[in-house]
Amino acid sequence: MEMPAPSTAVLSRKDQVVARLLQVLPQEAVISDVAETKAYECDGLTAYRCPPMCAVLPSDTDEVAAVLRICHEMDVPVVPRGSGTSLAGGALPTADCVILGVARMNGVIETHYDDRYIRVQTGRTNLSVTGAVEQDGFFYAPDPSSQLACAIAGNIAMNSGGAHCLKYGVTTNNLLGVTMVLMDGTVVEIGGAHMDAGGLDLLGVICGSEGQLGVVTEATLRILPKPEGARPVLMGYDSSEVAGQVVTDIIKAGVLPVAIEFMDRPCIEATENFAHAGYPMCEALLIVEVEGSDAEIDHQLSLIMDIARQHNPVELREAKDADEAGRIWLGRKSAFGAMGQINDYMCLDGTIPVSSLPFVLKRIGEMSQEFGLNVGNVFHAGDGNMHPLILFDANKPGDLELCEEFGAEILKLCVEVGGCLTGEHGVGIEKRDLMNVQFASADLEAQMAVKDVFDPKWLLNPAKVFPLASSQTRRAA
Repeated sequence: MEMPAPSTAVLSRKDQVVARLLQVLPQEAVISDVAETKAYECDGLTAYRCPPMCAVLPSDTDEVAAVLRICHEMDVPVVPRGSGTSLAGGALPTADCVILGVARMNGVIETHYDDRYIRVQTGRTNLSVTGAVEQDGFFYAPDPSSQLACAIAGNIAMNSGGAHCLKYGVTTNNLLGVTMVLMDGTVVEIGGAHMDAGGLDLLGVICGSEGQLGVVTEATLRILPKPEGARPVLMGYDSSEVAGQVVTDIIKAGVLPVAIEFMDRPCIEATENFAHAGYPMCEALLIVEVEGSDAEIDHQLSLIMDIARQHNPVELREAKDADEAGRIWLGRKSAFGAMGQINDYMCLDGTIPVSSLPFVLKRIGEMSQEFGLNVGNVFHAGDGNMHPLILFDANKPGDLELCEEFGAEILKLCVEVGGCLTGEHGVGIEKRDLMNVQFASADLEAQMAVKDVFDPKWLLNPAKVFPLASSQTRRAA
């Protein structure tokens, strides 16, 4: 994966940069020792590593603004970092950059139950947002698989989703406002604590912008009352294509479950060996969850199970109590860790129309044979957000490159059927060179023109998202 050569002019001024940063931050918040910077050399895409010139850990918006003013003045690139769980290389450093981590910015600023919002610093973890309000009967809906660790800053940067996004939407549907610091240190407020807040409607531009436009330091998030109840059902099928058709038929019937999750045989076998959830040994299974009152749940599940039976399931299991519900979800929640125990893998993130699921799953199986690499599929089937896990041997020369080539073909397939390159992991460096598959040159030019407005010097995360050839003249300016 190509990255631009570091600036020798910036590297030669490392001591000056660090000295300036120490003027605005306490000593423990500036990390410049070469050995210590290795903790920031990669994110969840661990195949690529590069220690930054230094890392800083500010505590509030004012400190972030001071850091960015210094880096802007000294022409030093800045890579914002949440918790480092990005699977697309969104927080991968360059040797001449300053990593700006938000981990110390983890406080709750304000909670307002009548208006159903919470305002937090963006270093707070996703799950701890719900933790701050659940005793009062509320929750924060987006629930990415990494929610125990991932930060709200990264959720906003990548527009993260999760298993329950089918009903509640992804981050952009639950984000009301942000405090953001521009590269020159200017602090801006976008959105607010209610819909249609005053000012320009730029919130949709910020959410999903991958740290290209500014550093989001505070976020106002929508919180919701906890549902009265929820109940999952597990369905097993003898082919992935049939399971994909079941998903299509459920959506077509107008039923809106809170989640529809998909796992195929490689993932089922791995999770059973790891978590012992009691899954059937079949080619594919679905976990469908609905919520509401007991009467609402019974009605919805009756419709869903009628659809399921029409496709001859090998197993159809409705949770009768909380323990059974927990076991149905146990394997799905353990899937990524379980797969990591048996193989190196690359987790992709393409999105397709739900109606294309049967065809795409069939083609992935065929391409698996062509490339000679196995694939495990586990994903949010309800909204077509696929997460194929390509298994490879990181110690075998050429296997990583073969895996990346295979992954590129899967993502191209997603675009061909009317989908897109990413649903929640972002572009980062992983999909950067595939952007031309989805977007024409004029489209990319329009997107880069937006960055020109927010970050004229192209110092914020400059080697990400856009193909290097497309952004070269801007980055070199």
